[in-house]
Amino acid sequence: MNYLQLFLAFLQIGAFSFGGGYAAMPLIQAQVIDKYHWLTIQDFTNLITIAEMTPGPIAVNSATFVGSQVAGVPGALCATIGCILPSCIFVTILARLYARYRNLRLMKGILLCLRPAVVSMILTAGITILTPAFFRDGAVHFAAGSLQLRYLIYFAAALFCLRKVKLDPIRVMVSCGLAEVLYQWLLRFLA
Repeated sequence: MNYLQLFLAFLQIGAFSFGGGYAAMPLIQAQVIDKYHWLTIQDFTNLITIAEMTPGPIAVNSATFVGSQVAGVPGALCATIGCILPSCIFVTILARLYARYRNLRLMKGILLCLRPAVVSMILTAGITILTPAFFRDGAVHFAAGSLQLRYLIYFAAALFCLRKVKLDPIRVMVSCGLAEVLYQWLLRFLA
């Protein structure tokens, strides 16, 4: 394994993932699955789940996870450093520029223009994660047995609890995990 490949792949992700961790997901997918084939789409879905559940930024957690899977601890270090280095540089420069030019009409316009692009990146990441979660083979089609109804129910219940009931996200995640444990236990008990 070439540690430089890990570093450069996550350097690109860190440099171009404007909008946070969810916006970085299409970029991570392009590098990790499409370009280098380090993970499968199912592994990528698991990666997102693990990165979301662990403390810290999703992109950094993803870099650490992928680096660890591909090349152990040294790979995790290379990928993580590659992911955070652009942010450290950009934030330092942007903080100075923003402090100096924040009241300019052009600056306000640029920031307003970036919002729709960031939202589209987040939506793309959501669709990428939802497709293999709902469909057995990871492709959207409604053949008999392809839709995983149980996961769709978990999704709908979690969405309802988060948006309407305003439950804490950690409680929602734990509840979904416990629901699956209970389901698996019932399957074994009834079999």
